[in-house]
Amino acid sequence: MLLIGVNRSPYTRRVAITLRAYGVAYEQSDLNGFGHRAEVRAANPLGRIPALVLDGGETLIDSGAIVDHLDETHGGERPLTPRAGADRRAVLKIAALVMGACDKGLQGAYHRNHVPKERQHQPWIDDCWEQMARALVAVDAMIDPAQPWLLLGRLTQADICAFVAERLARVGLGIDTGQRMPRLHALCARMLDQQPFRTTEP
Repeated sequence: MLLIGVNRSPYTRRVAITLRAYGVAYEQSDLNGFGHRAEVRAANPLGRIPALVLDGGETLIDSGAIVDHLDETHGGERPLTPRAGADRRAVLKIAALVMGACDKGLQGAYHRNHVPKERQHQPWIDDCWEQMARALVAVDAMIDPAQPWLLLGRLTQADICAFVAERLARVGLGIDTGQRMPRLHALCARMLDQQPFRTTEP
């Protein structure tokens, strides 16, 4: 398999962590949608990362769709997203919340970094980042510090998505997660000791 994308992207890293957690061998092409537009668009007409080229040549796009495929083909009896019921809904809810938070954080960052200063609207940037922070605070409130994972007593996509969102907030946007969402910050620090998270660090 070939994973196209850089792990600075929370969406690409979500897939990379999932591949590692399932023990799937893969190569990675460190392309991004800004510096390598033609190459990325050859894999995904949207020009977005990640894309995953399967061994048979088929290319999957969008981190959620890629993860769904990996759950189906490598998840066995305990996929990272449960197959049905309340457990599935709980994992999907957190994944949607924190990946949506990534969307808002990156929208604000794009506006700040790529719109001319005189055309920037700082209140909109601030609101994007506050939306992200509030989503992470909501997840923080769900965490039991005595438990090793967010849900179900085991690693799920809820943990992986929360991890990449917390890193984006803390490293990419300068949000003080240790102060604003300390339980999430501590959980992510513990996750970084685990091989799938540690070996995909940008």
